[in-house]
Amino acid sequence: MHIVTKRLSTSGVSTEVKKLVDQKSLLTLALIAEDRTRSRHRFMTVEGEEISLQLQRGTVLREGDILADAQDQAIAIVVAKPEPVVTVTAKHPLEFLRAAYHLGNRHISLEITETYLRLTPDSVLEDMVLQMGLTVTHETQPFQPESGAYHHHHDH
Repeated sequence: MHIVTKRLSTSGVSTEVKKLVDQKSLLTLALIAEDRTRSRHRFMTVEGEEISLQLQRGTVLREGDILADAQDQAIAIVVAKPEPVVTVTAKHPLEFLRAAYHLGNRHISLEITETYLRLTPDSVLEDMVLQMGLTVTHETQPFQPESGAYHHHHDH
């Protein structure tokens, strides 16, 4: 079992880290969005090896993060695992903005891009955006929600 205590990069691999790490030797840790919020948990890599996360509480992993052990030895790269999601699209920018506003007011996990909004399946929210005239598509895709404007790390 590999014990991971550090994240060497955040929100993608930096140029400096790429130079220091042989990415071909890294294990792949494919996690759904909820699992990427767990800082202390055991997971199986794509290769079938066990990894124990022992990260700082409150750590949220992102696609491309490189995880290391206590000796700074790179162990794995994080991949956003496809999961059931609802993708919302609009024909007009104002509809898109209204949907983002109303979904944001619900304080749900929401992925926001220039062309779509993505959330976990929820029939009430799906009906709401359909009534607003938007298109709803059920898919299995990587889900990478926003971390939030007030996201910070602290211990309780």
